[in-house]
Amino acid sequence: AKVTLGDDDFDAALVGYAEHQDLAVLRIEAPRAKLVPLRVGTSQDLRVGQQVYAIGNPFGLDHTLTTGIVSALGRTIRAVTGSTIFDVVQTDAAINPGNSGGPLLDSGGRLIGVNTAIYSPSGASAGIGFAVPVDTVSRIVPDLIEHGRVVRPILGVHLDRRLSAAVTRRLGVEGALIRDVARGGGAAAAGLEGTEVTRRGRVVPGHIITGIDGKPVASVGDLLGRLGSYRPGDTVTLTVWRDGETEEVRVRLQPPKQN
Repeated sequence: AKVTLGDDDFDAALVGYAEHQDLAVLRIEAPRAKLVPLRVGTSQDLRVGQQVYAIGNPFGLDHTLTTGIVSALGRTIRAVTGSTIFDVVQTDAAINPGNSGGPLLDSGGRLIGVNTAIYSPSGASAGIGFAVPVDTVSRIVPDLIEHGRVVRPILGVHLDRRLSAAVTRRLGVEGALIRDVARGGGAAAAGLEGTEVTRRGRVVPGHIITGIDGKPVASVGDLLGRLGSYRPGDTVTLTVWRDGETEEVRVRLQPPKQN
């Protein structure tokens, strides 16, 4: 990758990336005088209707500024990887191919999001753009710098996307089916049970996670995306379904195992 500052190009090295949030950190060797950071704002206090500005290189037209408002908050979109990105900021500022990765700023010039995607049947701006909120960026970037990846907390379960989709579809339930429960983990301590496959191939479903802290979980991808908002040591309340009954259980999240 290359990074352009003004009229100078610099080779960039990948420090780390978070595919579930569509974010990456690059390192360049540039004179300190050229490195003027943006002021970082917050996204938790954004309001629909407030003015925003997007900067990027739409269609290769570098140093382009567009303006608009916050159109909606708390949107859920699919990243190019197919994973779910939650709580994104929707804006009507013109965002086109080439804007991704550029900043979304408030009227004070503070970073409030990183532009990530557009909704467009034609491939051009339709007035619906999305940005990863800066609070997510601020939480993830330190992990990318230190570890090269997001340090995702461990729930203590094993998941199988294909099996989960097949079983939940058959049962008419939206959620993430637990394939196996890890011994000594938080899920095991909470009494959650995995799925059994008999010798004859019959599948006996285990618990299906349908929510976390009151937020819906519709699939394995949703569960992984939701867990990205937590840190090891946090305690979450899971809504789980089994045999037609729903209950809530509390699970303490654990740090990932070291390789």
